[in-house]
Amino acid sequence: MNITVVGTGYVGLVTGACIAEMGNTVYCVDVDQNKIENLKKGILPIYEPELDTIVVENHAAGRLHFTTSLREAMADTDVYFIAVGTPPGEDGSADLRYVLDVAREIGSLMERPSVVINKSTVPVGTADKVRDAVRQQLETRGVDIEFDVVSNPEFLKEGAAVDDFMHPDRIIVGTDSARARQIMDELYAPFIRNHPRMMFMGVRDAEMTKYAANAMLATKISFMNEVASLCERLGVDVENVRLGIGSDQRIGFHFIYAGCGYGGSCFPKDVKALISIAHQNDFEPKLLQAVEARNDLQKHSLFNKVSAHFSGDLEGRTIAVWGLAFKPGTDDMREAPSVVLINSLINAGAKVRAFDPVAHETAPREFPAEWLTEKKLEIVDGQYEAAIDADALVLVTEWKPFRRPDFKALKKLLRTPVIVDGRNQYDPAQTQRAGFHYYGIGRMPAHAAV
Repeated sequence: MNITVVGTGYVGLVTGACIAEMGNTVYCVDVDQNKIENLKKGILPIYEPELDTIVVENHAAGRLHFTTSLREAMADTDVYFIAVGTPPGEDGSADLRYVLDVAREIGSLMERPSVVINKSTVPVGTADKVRDAVRQQLETRGVDIEFDVVSNPEFLKEGAAVDDFMHPDRIIVGTDSARARQIMDELYAPFIRNHPRMMFMGVRDAEMTKYAANAMLATKISFMNEVASLCERLGVDVENVRLGIGSDQRIGFHFIYAGCGYGGSCFPKDVKALISIAHQNDFEPKLLQAVEARNDLQKHSLFNKVSAHFSGDLEGRTIAVWGLAFKPGTDDMREAPSVVLINSLINAGAKVRAFDPVAHETAPREFPAEWLTEKKLEIVDGQYEAAIDADALVLVTEWKPFRRPDFKALKKLLRTPVIVDGRNQYDPAQTQRAGFHYYGIGRMPAHAAV
């Protein structure tokens, strides 16, 4: 098949590369000339494990093309993925301007029966707007061309997106068209040969499924973080609670780890968008609002623990931070808990020395440039370098190299032996034996023997 993917961000690039990997010819289109030229050279705009390899190999094989011209791409294709951004507006609603701009351009250039696939995360009813935008352009041109609009939301985890696309646990397709259904069957057949995973439903059902999925996962995280906060006040170890409830098959172990809050490009944006959708339809989403409020509070938990240990006096202190990306396996800093922590620390008079194995290049864009030039914030090249003469170490992102640190070396490097564990990676008793003051999330503090 010949496919056009409009948008070379996280979703579009993964979609285009993985479809090309199965032998299809794919044209990836983006308005950013610099991004397109870099992609042709094998320079990717994002970090995602395995993605660089399949992009480079498929581009070299002539299956994956990059262009700024939708007209050029449409010359050979009649199946189009819209995979552009839907950033939140001030009220949290999804901004559809880029999606509808693409729809209008497709309508202005369409020459034969086509399928337009919404891959972007969009509110319920967006397919109708896309259909209207395409149809208006066709009417303006005075032509009558058959086309279908399909909702095909993505369910990719950053850090595992390639594997998720190549081995999906489900493929949601919203369409009422037999023709579109056949094309989607053909498109995804190579990805689900071993086990059928296609789920067909109405277009609006598919649009809602994406939001509901992310909101459900965000709810589990916020619920566990709320339980953790209560555990701290009751002298209960949330890790034991997690094991106890996770063993119930109705609950399971996924997304019930207490931590310092969720971030990234999906959960915060999609929860806000679903709240906005509810308000637009005269519905008060009390649970979703609580999920968002709990997460906002949780992102301040690490700073509060550091501040409490030093009795609120952080002026002139240096705090080491391990992990900047919102999760392991990505360089994505959007809505990352580390941003809230670092902003709070520096505003309280502390200096921050941070390390992340991947996000060291994206991180500087999240903070004022003067913080870097004045060395209020240093982003260093090694995890132990970050700890030199620091008054405390805060673990924010659970990268694998942070899971089993050399506590003896760490204790010698730190000015004061304090660990604030934002992901409950360490055993409080072990850190206490190693001579540290330890603070986790929902765990009783472990203090070094005096």
